[in-house]
Amino acid sequence: MCTHWPTCPTADSPHHHHDAVIVSAHPEQGWNLLCNGTIVFDDTGELLPDGRIVGPLRTMREPVAA
Repeated sequence: MCTHWPTCPTADSPHHHHDAVIVSAHPEQGWNLLCNGTIVFDDTGELLPDGRIVGPLRTMREPVAA
């Protein structure tokens, strides 16, 4: 799917979502299509080209002081 040089990392690469180029942006719907076929969502979840799902990354929240 990637046609530019240097080519983007494949969806199986460790940094596939950080180093790939957005080819179709849909901020109103909360997702972007990357040139390696990965769909990334605003909540940091991903849908890989082979149908696998990568769940959103959750960070631990600081407890609120009473």
